[in-house]
Amino acid sequence: MYKIAVIPGDGTGPEVINEALKVMKAVSQKCNFNYETIMYDFGGTRYLRTGETLPASAIKELKKADAILLGAIGHPDVKPGILEKGILLKLRFDLHQYINLRPVKLYPGVWTPLKDKGPEDIDFIVVRENNEGLYVGEGKFIKKGTKDEVALQVSRNSRKGIDRCLKFAFDLTQERNKRKKLTLCGKTNVLTYAFDLWYRAFTEMAKKYPKVTTDYAHVDAICMWMVKNPEWFDVIVTDNMFGDIITDLAAMIQGGMGIAAGGNLNPEGVSMFEPIGGSAPKYTGKNVINPLAAISAGMMLLDHLGEKEAAKKIEKSIIEVTSTKLKSLAAGKMGYGTTEVGDLVVQFL
Repeated sequence: MYKIAVIPGDGTGPEVINEALKVMKAVSQKCNFNYETIMYDFGGTRYLRTGETLPASAIKELKKADAILLGAIGHPDVKPGILEKGILLKLRFDLHQYINLRPVKLYPGVWTPLKDKGPEDIDFIVVRENNEGLYVGEGKFIKKGTKDEVALQVSRNSRKGIDRCLKFAFDLTQERNKRKKLTLCGKTNVLTYAFDLWYRAFTEMAKKYPKVTTDYAHVDAICMWMVKNPEWFDVIVTDNMFGDIITDLAAMIQGGMGIAAGGNLNPEGVSMFEPIGGSAPKYTGKNVINPLAAISAGMMLLDHLGEKEAAKKIEKSIIEVTSTKLKSLAAGKMGYGTTEVGDLVVQFL
């Protein structure tokens, strides 16, 4: 019996999470496992009502769950930064979810903007350090509000934080058993402190993994080659900021935000899985948003819990839907409504 915390979130978040839960329920019956869900209303609506983002008791409760399924956080009436810092970053930091895992896989039938590239070319994973870097929020203003104002933002990178991220990436590359190639993405020619540390740690750890081929590329080169030759990549490991940027580019080449899912992992604790796209408030209640990213997040959650067969069944169903049913992944252009797409995934199970 798994205990799964569910945070549907804002906008279209509850709609896509409903479809993810629908698929999880169906696959649990086929694969004979049980779970219970505990619902939480954290998000913009609650904040506007109570002024509260994440109550002090929430983290303690969430630590008792086996995993967390998150919809999307973001409300047009809430100032940018409040919900992101007060909920998303707080969850990642307080639950020590130090790995952000982003599979980048083009499914059959899904359009990619890359000419002459297909599913055999776009199949890699980005491992992003998730608890350090620029996202720690360390910095200050000097002479704020004057013509001489200076803003300082510190990227904090610890050897301990880098090593645990690199170890996860090396282990994943070895277990993935594809090309067994791990690429470090950085900027050693400009960020000569942070990425000197990353590069030294990467080089030292590589000695412990003789079966893994390693290479390095600057972040700007990664963006270039991800568009021109995505087939070159197997696993990419990088810091928090660069990981945030390149995974959005990666989402576009795999078909867009409607199919992209990710995990915020604490390998020793509670991990959280989510669709990458935002809350898309303009589509709320219209039954037009694509739920496949949320369904894929549920698939990742089950795989993480060890329900490998269930995860494989869901992925096969998603592929059937993308290759035989959907006209597009874009909202309102799929040829089906949100709930109908969820029904199709269940049908193909």
